[in-house]
Amino acid sequence: MSEAGPDLQVRVAVIYYSATGNVRGMARAVAEGAEGEGAEVRLRPVAELSEELRISADQYWGRHRSEVDEGPVARIEDLEWADGLAFGTPTRFGNVAAQLKVFLDLAGELWQQGKLIDKVATSFTSSQTSHGGQESTILALNNTLYHWGAIVLPLGYTVHEVFNGGGNPYGASFTSGHSVDGPDEETRLVARAQGARLARVAQAIRAARESGLLPAGKTALP
Repeated sequence: MSEAGPDLQVRVAVIYYSATGNVRGMARAVAEGAEGEGAEVRLRPVAELSEELRISADQYWGRHRSEVDEGPVARIEDLEWADGLAFGTPTRFGNVAAQLKVFLDLAGELWQQGKLIDKVATSFTSSQTSHGGQESTILALNNTLYHWGAIVLPLGYTVHEVFNGGGNPYGASFTSGHSVDGPDEETRLVARAQGARLARVAQAIRAARESGLLPAGKTALP
């Protein structure tokens, strides 16, 4: 991507919610994959919503919270800044975690202004069991992206590791069991591939926009 020049360096925001650290580990791998393609990356967790007392009462939730407290949290401005967006969430009854969903819902003004149109976006998730709602969670998350007019980018069977990791073409996913040690290397390989694919496609879309081949998006409302 360096051949495109510094003015066309692709920008990727990896935005996620993680309670115990498994999704955080996946988010880091996605970010590594994008950085490997020369992207400028912002890795940002969304703000926590639950009460501090409830968090501290859970050993693993409290430990993870203390590890991420020092870093910046995701802001709506990150959505406008980025060319490519990766969203990560644990499954919550086969759906998106409330913390991430609230963040997505706050993007209404950018949506009205048409500033989310043609953003390249992809999703990843983690659940405790292999049938814990991984696919439905990603599909539910993507519903928001369709409304934005984003270009929804699946992982697909683009790397052999997808087959080895369970064959989820919707997006990288991790079955954690009772572990809070983060994703295994197989899952991280898939997540890195997803981040690299996001950076490459987002770079192509940005180049098309900069050259005038892709018209600027219109506002969502008349």
